[in-house]
Amino acid sequence: MAKLDLPQGTLDLLILRVLNAGEMHGWGIAQRLSIVSQDALRLEEGTLYPALYRMEAKGWIEGKWAQSENNRRAKYYRLTKAGRKQLASEQHAWERLIAVIAQVLQKA
Repeated sequence: MAKLDLPQGTLDLLILRVLNAGEMHGWGIAQRLSIVSQDALRLEEGTLYPALYRMEAKGWIEGKWAQSENNRRAKYYRLTKAGRKQLASEQHAWERLIAVIAQVLQKA
């Protein structure tokens, strides 16, 4: 499947959704999105890490340093209470947008 360009504003939603399943380091987040999307979403470091830092600054996620499964130091991220609230809000807004776009495409 071809690589897709994400519509603006969807990266945070996708990262929050992946972290909703549990704590994960940046490379793991990128891998999970790639697997779930059947390689259509491949996040570059220059895209992923600024988003993680921004979301951490907003209080949606927390990061802590620990040893990874291959014995390297990695920063593991997890959702905060505010992050779970943001995920619910963004997911609701996304579903509403999809419904409106579908309606316009069917009736236009």
